[in-house]
Order: sequence, then structure tokens, then C-alpha cells
Amino acid sequence: MILGIEFGSTRVKAVLTDRAGNVLAVGGYEWENKLIDGFWTYSIDEVFTALRRAYSSVNNEYRAKYGEYITKLDAIGISAMMHGYLAFDGEDNLLVPFRTWRNTNTAQAAEELTKELGFNMPQRWSATHYYQAVLNGEPHADRVAFLTTLSGYVHWKLTGKKVLGVGDASGMFPVRGREYDIDRVKKYNELLRKRGITRDLRDLLPKILLAGEDAGTLTEEGAKLLDESRTLKAGALFCPPEGDAGTGMVATNSVREKTGNVSAGTSSFVMIVLDRPLKNLHTEIDVVTTPAGLPVAMVHANNCTSEINAWIRLFDEVITLFGGEVAKGELYDKLFKISARADADAGVFACNFLSGEPVANVGEGRPMVFRMPDGKMDLANFMQAQIYSAVAPLQIGMKILEEEGVSVNEICGHGGYFKTEYIGQSAMSAALSAPVTVLKNAGEGGAYGIALLALYRLGGGKEDLADFLDARFAKEEKTTVRATDEEVFKFNRFMKLYRAGLAAERAAAEV
Repeated sequence: MILGIEFGSTRVKAVLTDRAGNVLAVGGYEWENKLIDGFWTYSIDEVFTALRRAYSSVNNEYRAKYGEYITKLDAIGISAMMHGYLAFDGEDNLLVPFRTWRNTNTAQAAEELTKELGFNMPQRWSATHYYQAVLNGEPHADRVAFLTTLSGYVHWKLTGKKVLGVGDASGMFPVRGREYDIDRVKKYNELLRKRGITRDLRDLLPKILLAGEDAGTLTEEGAKLLDESRTLKAGALFCPPEGDAGTGMVATNSVREKTGNVSAGTSSFVMIVLDRPLKNLHTEIDVVTTPAGLPVAMVHANNCTSEINAWIRLFDEVITLFGGEVAKGELYDKLFKISARADADAGVFACNFLSGEPVANVGEGRPMVFRMPDGKMDLANFMQAQIYSAVAPLQIGMKILEEEGVSVNEICGHGGYFKTEYIGQSAMSAALSAPVTVLKNAGEGGAYGIALLALYRLGGGKEDLADFLDARFAKEEKTTVRATDEEVFKFNRFMKLYRAGLAAERAAAEV
């Protein structure tokens, strides 16, 4: 039995599979980040509460189906939201609360590092967070002995190994091959020395591992941390911990050159596996890797479905106020579907920025809804604006990749945005100018992806990762949607208002 656990932005999900990759049981735990002292964060105590609850729920579902609890696992994989900042001292004490990918307080560091390293260093990246702490003169900065991501941290506590999969590591600092880019490490170290920090960045970062390599085993302490019932035995093999971008590529079988996938949940990102380097540096484009180390162009948007969720909660309050009751899934489904009736010239648009959105050059979040004086404010037009705004930033980045000559025949999607049949796929297709395919098990998302990577590790990683995935996805059910000409026209009309409206969004943050 193979267990995959992913710490997403709003849900920690666990998936149990067999050796063929068939899903045996699923479980999860709902959580939310909090804005505390100016930083988006999750409590470290809740990280381990979430870990135990997610495991317990998958264990209970397994018992309900098969009549017994899990006592032994063959392989385990841990995934989590990429980037962010977890800093520890020489005695492994956490120095400051976890700073997530959502924080946009590192603009100065991102700009300076991008210029000095000749490589886009986004605000989300771990090395950018650390350098900003140095620039700010934060007291903890000269005490940092180890930096890692959330997936790396949980993996460390379960195995005792301070390692990281190459895909997640490439979102901490640029990599070359299977190592951190030594030339850029030297430049980074020089910048640190100018600020009085004499440490070598390489000593602070986790060891890089490729998919299929040995990442340790579940220790006795780790088994107790994972399973409150204390019935789970130690010894399960671990694959390298990975970020949600890497596991999204695996869950959608998009790890070959010129394949692409899009994840759409709390945040969204498009990943295109490159067959050649980009010609130019673009601050809107991250360059990361697949779990096997191939280069990937990543368009990342901090904001996707959070504002849709907020409005649907409001609609649910209205229904409750009048004595009604409707299932959450049905409410989402009906409100998504009514957007198909929207007018082409609706004159209603929205910006869904709960936090800053670097790809749109917006520093702070101010969720807003706009309409033109002659705009048609009805439910269909309103929902269309919310659904389109969730994917609009991705089009900004994709236009840049088109200019670079990067093309892809099909985008494979996963995430909550695609739960309602057709609607999310058609909007994403219009935004990305490509058909969008959703696989049956893509609904399990990165937890399924990391379970497949754990299965790959169990087999020793002897075959090419892409070939391994092809064999498991050969008979996978899928649906493909290409936006119609009318849908593309509607989206482009929306984008004209959206791009103009970004000026008002920036002004709102300023005042």
C-alpha cells in the first residue's frame, strides 16, 4: 500500500493506492492560512494536527471498506505548497513562524536578486524570503542554519532526512542539473557577505534528490507522529518530498518535453515542460523543474478560487436567511453553470486579488468587482466575471510564453476549479488558447501525484518517469474541452476591461 499526503492551501489531502495506482481510500483535513503580524502563515502545531487528521481519515475509510486498519505501508510521499520560508537555527528550533508563498513583502529582495543573479527570483522563493530578512535586519537572520519548504519539513520529521525533491528545490533557489546553480550561489553568498552574513547558502539548503531516489524510511518517531493510534509500523520507504507543482505534473501525466498542465485551486499555475531554454528573462515566468529534473516554465498566480469561495459563502448566507438549505457542492455547480448564460458585452468584471499578484504587477490584494455604467448586473454576468477573473492572470503569463515560441498541444488540468463539468475547462481553454483535458484521478490532485512518486520509488526508479506514468495513465478516463469561438470572444472582451481595471486595483492598494 502506498500513501500520498499533500498539504494544500485550504485542504490537506491523503490518498492510499495499490501497486497499480488504483485509489483504495482518501481522507483530508480542512485548514486556512491566517494573516498574523503582516505575514500569511499556518501554525506549525496545526501542520502536525493536519497530518494526523488526514491520515486518520484515510485509515478510517480504509477500515470501512476492507474491515481492518492500516498497520503497514510500503511507501509514502509528502507534498506541499511550494516556496515559502521555514528557517531553523543550529539546534533545529524554528526561528520565525512559517511564511507561505502568499506573502508579497519581498519585492526589494526579488528585484535585487533578479538583477544580480540574471535569473528571475520571484517573491515566493525561499532564498528571496531569506535575503529580504537579511535586508530588513531581522534579528533571526544571522542565526539561520537550515532552510526548507513545508514538504521538506514534514518529510524531515517523519524520516530524519533533510532532503528535497529537485522540483521543490528549484523553487527555493535556481538549480543546474541536480545541484543548486553554483555560479549563482557564489553571487548570492557575496550579497550576503556585504550584509554581514558569512554563511554559504549551500549549507543552509536541503540536499537535492531526483524522483525514484532513496529519501529515507519512516522512523519509529515518525510513525507515532503520523498515526495517533500507534498501530502503524515503521519502515515504509519514502520518495523525495515534492511541491504541489511537481505533483500536479505527475497527477496529470505531464512530465515529458512540450507537455503542459494547469493547477487551479487557491492559487493557480501553468507548467510547460521546455524543450529548449527561454531566450529572455521574464519576471512573470518562473523557471523550475519536473521531479526528474527537466526544465519547466511556470506561470504562477497567487489568487484563483478564494474570492469565488467567499461569494458562494455569501450566497449560502442569503439562502439560509430565507430558511433555505442547499448542499455546498450543488450550490457551486449551479452558480458555475449559470455563468454560461452571461452576455458577451456584460460590462461586469472583477479582480480576485486577496493577496498581491506579481504576474499582474499588483503589490497588495484588494478584491474588487466593477461594472460599466451600462453593465448588465445579473447573476450570470456576475458569476462569469468571478470565474474569468480566477484565470485572467494566467493569460498574462501565457502571452509571454507565446512570444518566446513556447507551444503546447494540450493542457491537462486539475484542482477544484474544474469540479463543475465543462465550465472551468472552457474558461481555462479560452484563457490559455489550448484545449484543456481533465483526467478522472486528477480530482485527487497532488496527493495522488505524490503517491505515484512513492510508487515509482518503491520500484527503484529504474525506468524513465514519463514511461512509468504513461503505463499507469494508458486507460485513464478523461474529458477534453476546447473553448468555442463565442466563449473566446467573451473572455477576450472581459480581458480588455480586466487589463484596464488593474490600474484601479493598484490605486486601491495605494490609498
